[in-house]
Amino acid sequence: MSDLSPEQRSLRARIAAETSWANTLDPTARTAAALDAKFLAAADGDPVRAEHLRKAHYLKMALNSARVRKAKNLAVDAARKAG
Repeated sequence: MSDLSPEQRSLRARIAAETSWANTLDPTARTAAALDAKFLAAADGDPVRAEHLRKAHYLKMALNSARVRKAKNLAVDAARKAG
């Protein structure tokens, strides 16, 4: 068992993560490979289904982004009218 406190273990893990990313020459490729593997695993190894899952994932992100932008714009408009 480690003699480190939870805070110290967390800090050690953060240091390791930052060091790992600092040593990664192509961060986009690193995260893309992990995401591709996630979709492929979710599709039980079927690359066609994995591609559909990937597209659905990005469409959900676009929808959420549009909702957030609309809410922010409504809040800004309301603030302008109030002030």
